[in-house]
Amino acid sequence: MIVTIKITTAELAQALDDPTMALVDIRPIAAYNGWRLADEARGGHIPGAAACPLSWTAALPAADLRAMLVAKGVTPDKRVIIYGYTDEDSEAVAERLLAAGYDDVRVYGPGLAAWAADPQRPMERLARYQKLIHPAWLAQLLAGEQPEQYDGRPYRLFHVSYDLAEEYEQGHIPGAVHLDTLALESPQSWNRRSAEELGQALREHGIRHDQTVVLYGRDADPNMSHAQPGRRAGQIAATRAAAILMYAGVADVRLLDGGLDAWLAAGLPLEKGRVQPQAVADFGATIPGRPEFMVDLDEAKALLGDRVGSALVSIRSWREYVGDTSGYHYIRPRGRIAGAIWGNCGTDAYHMQHYRNPDNTMRAYPEIVANWQSAGITADKRVAFYCGTGWRASEAYFYAYLLGWERVAVYDGGWFEWSADENNPIEYGEPPQEVVD
Repeated sequence: MIVTIKITTAELAQALDDPTMALVDIRPIAAYNGWRLADEARGGHIPGAAACPLSWTAALPAADLRAMLVAKGVTPDKRVIIYGYTDEDSEAVAERLLAAGYDDVRVYGPGLAAWAADPQRPMERLARYQKLIHPAWLAQLLAGEQPEQYDGRPYRLFHVSYDLAEEYEQGHIPGAVHLDTLALESPQSWNRRSAEELGQALREHGIRHDQTVVLYGRDADPNMSHAQPGRRAGQIAATRAAAILMYAGVADVRLLDGGLDAWLAAGLPLEKGRVQPQAVADFGATIPGRPEFMVDLDEAKALLGDRVGSALVSIRSWREYVGDTSGYHYIRPRGRIAGAIWGNCGTDAYHMQHYRNPDNTMRAYPEIVANWQSAGITADKRVAFYCGTGWRASEAYFYAYLLGWERVAVYDGGWFEWSADENNPIEYGEPPQEVVD
């Protein structure tokens, strides 16, 4: 067994300002974001730490582990300090790093709980982490308990998908009602439905403005060989529903991070069949309650005219952005909205790998922020995300909302609407390099 160097709390505090040091947090991503999974005094992570949970790395070959760490800025030339909940876990990861070619690896033996116990020591967390729940939190809620960051208001739980009721009936989280995205958006334009239609759909599903609504989906390897790939992109569907419900005015919308797969990975049960929604007589508020969360065509054009104070961000694959493909079976035009900033998504119109971890949870938020900042997408701007029809844009929007960004929205029409009018300016190929002051 390799013996690693142990460091004290005082030594770690001194090392935080050292640019030759890299700090690695091996706890679950929910803990990194802000949840107190081990009764620590404060949730979150030590400033500057890279998220690399033990569950992701345990089975990775040394070369893949090294590649993951390097992508997070944890390079072999740095002194690496590892911390988690237990000294045993930290030691195990330290051994793996040494075997992967890291020469100077140390362990913060006292662990996060010791660091968090002193309120004077700095910690960071996702601004609205409570909106991104983890399986144990949901299990507590369903058991009638009072989980952290929940005020006891009535709640509703929904398994979200585009159509695909049979998937839901074959197995869903106990008590979940099926929410078909077609109830929220038009199959002709794929835009959100009218205020009147939304009101009816929400009432029929038992949703009021003053409830907690928990959403999740299931990703089932969508690809373009399927006639309707969106049916298999359940977690993107869940964020699409989240964006529309927030626009409508639901006060407390939450997403199960990692979706149904995270629930199953936690060893939690499913039920079969169908849970019938209990309709309510009134949503209880005017729809839309938060109209600023959606942008339509005229405002999208206005954002393009203000490159300093605004950003219209394309959440599309590179091949879509440069015009190699439209990305969809039903959209013919190719290219991008002229002047839009590329915000990436993943490999195609039905994947969001650029914004997710290996287990499909939300990517460590400092990495998302760093990528956006490098493209000129910053919190001080009015930022609207778009994609083909609003799904991927909704996921990026929801993550920006979790970050605490106050001026974010979805351009609902997206490429489908923009490209339908030949008078709207379109670009192709790699964009010219620009510097916006």
